[in-house]
Amino acid sequence: MKRPSSCRPSPAQRELQEDTPISTHSRNPDFAQITAERYSRRDILRGGAGAIALGMLATTSLKPLDAQAATPKGFSFDFPPLKHGVDATHHVADGYRADILIRWGDKLLPGAPDFDPNTPSAAAQAMQFGYNNDFTGYLPLPLGSNNSSHGLLCVNHEYTNEEVMFPKGTPDDTRTETEMAAHGHSVVEVERGDSGLWRVVPDSTYARRLSANTTMRISGPAAGHPRLKTADDPTGTYVLGTLNNCAGGVTPWGTVLIAEENINYYFGGAPDTAHPEATNHDRMGIPGKGYDWYKTHKRFDIGLTPNEPNRFGWVVELDPYAPDSMPVKRTALGRFKHEGADNIVNKDGRVVVYCGDDQQFEYLYRFVTAGTYNPDDRKANMQLLDSGTLSAAQFHADGTLTWHPLVWGHGPLTAENGFKSQADVVIEARRAADLMLATPLDRPEDVGPNPKTGKVYVMLTNNSKRTDVQTDAVNSRAANLWGQIVELTAPDGDHAANTFRWDILVRCGNPADPATHAQWGADTGANGWFACPDNCAIDPEGRLWVCTDQGDHWHKTSGSADGVWAVETAGAARGTARMFFRVPVGAEMCGPTFTPDGETLFVAVQHAATDGTTDYAPFGRASTFADPATRWPDFRPGMPPRPSVVAITRKGGGKIA
Repeated sequence: MKRPSSCRPSPAQRELQEDTPISTHSRNPDFAQITAERYSRRDILRGGAGAIALGMLATTSLKPLDAQAATPKGFSFDFPPLKHGVDATHHVADGYRADILIRWGDKLLPGAPDFDPNTPSAAAQAMQFGYNNDFTGYLPLPLGSNNSSHGLLCVNHEYTNEEVMFPKGTPDDTRTETEMAAHGHSVVEVERGDSGLWRVVPDSTYARRLSANTTMRISGPAAGHPRLKTADDPTGTYVLGTLNNCAGGVTPWGTVLIAEENINYYFGGAPDTAHPEATNHDRMGIPGKGYDWYKTHKRFDIGLTPNEPNRFGWVVELDPYAPDSMPVKRTALGRFKHEGADNIVNKDGRVVVYCGDDQQFEYLYRFVTAGTYNPDDRKANMQLLDSGTLSAAQFHADGTLTWHPLVWGHGPLTAENGFKSQADVVIEARRAADLMLATPLDRPEDVGPNPKTGKVYVMLTNNSKRTDVQTDAVNSRAANLWGQIVELTAPDGDHAANTFRWDILVRCGNPADPATHAQWGADTGANGWFACPDNCAIDPEGRLWVCTDQGDHWHKTSGSADGVWAVETAGAARGTARMFFRVPVGAEMCGPTFTPDGETLFVAVQHAATDGTTDYAPFGRASTFADPATRWPDFRPGMPPRPSVVAITRKGGGKIA
């Protein structure tokens, strides 16, 4: 079978394409309508700050460029900001250094061969650092310490870009097997030497690669259910591989949570519309046909193995301190397109995990464990994610949010509606949330709880599908290309409460363009705004950092490459941002994580040279393996662009910002 010679659009690009199908069938009021109603009815009548920002800031002149260089009153970050721009390499704020720590194809496991992009090999790739690094999580060594100079860096590998990954003429079977090996997750032992520079520890006993072929256990309410059973696994309790690993989280007991996102792209074949799973597949956008693995691996052909998709779309828990341990898919957290799984220990000791479902008009979820975290019993903690309450969020125009439990037998989640057990509820979490009147959002991605303040920050990346009928005079966000950040407040710091409050932290886009209706802090300069928030991190000081992902529409949303932004969340400078790091052309900014001392920020740069290169004037065409828009980070003739993890430190030492 011949693969198309034209490059396949990346998942990030496909999310923004006009022909992207919307799989939600909910008619619940969406976030645009709720926001409009809230600010129009409440804030305009009362003269609220939200109405002022929405109605006036978009037509207010930006601060001049030189004014932005001065630190606004109340702004807690002290680095000099970068300017908007796009070129072939990365940039970091003056006074800092950004060093490439590990790249796609670098040796990871003992005995791994040197990277040779001209002779791709699945066997070699299985021992090397994977492709498209997304989430990163730092876990100190030894376990239980706060060591900020020696630890394990856990990195997700989301997907592959074959157009810049393989030389022309690579056999189809070689491509498929290498792609499968390049997915998954890497555990990398890293240390910071006396020079202050980070390095990968060679031949580490902790080093590990998960791929699309790694055996994993299934636990929780869906484990062993008939809908998860296949001919290869008649027990329904084991599965090969993890797919499209996007963001994630680190638990208090020292494991990583790996979020499976756009799993629909991996399934093809002729669907049986009469099969009992047909509606379920449709709700998840299956078949997605992004990859053609189904042509050689029958488990990805839904006509042959219709239950296989039910074994993906979960959160995977991995113990990086135990390199021989089996990863576990925790089905109690629900099945959908998980962007992340960040978490916080609640005031009563229960653990609360927040997840976004990264697709237009999808939902925000929360999982509250039944048991409580015990810092002295790691073994018991590693069972916490198998039982608890999964909920979906409904936003209200009065500024409140209700968490609706997705519990079998609760409300419409009954046999009459096709839910015969909690297993059915978690397998079809999206449909359950539809029935519980969850609010459709603008691509909910990373969700970051702040342990210092108790606030929760929800990244809503964009929604090009919103129509004019969903807007009004104070919320003209039809075809929302820019996204927004929503701030949640748990009452008295109780993250298990049924009702929260919500507000808009920033409404992204250019405040000089009235069409965006952008909302930023009053001191925002011409370079102090961004579009399409995606991943986020809270630093040890309790401050918010945001990564952006504009996809191939960057020339429309900002005209600048993606990057890392420091965002003020309180005080006089609330809603003010500055760019700290910028990626090369065509790349996406991902996976920010800090060491415990705040002196290192790890970030992931993926798929350089792919997104929107036809609109990059110095290049003006689609990239290929032989002709990429940039050869970042090696800049060597014949070397393709390589997704890489970057370690950012302050020159001379000290905390970031």
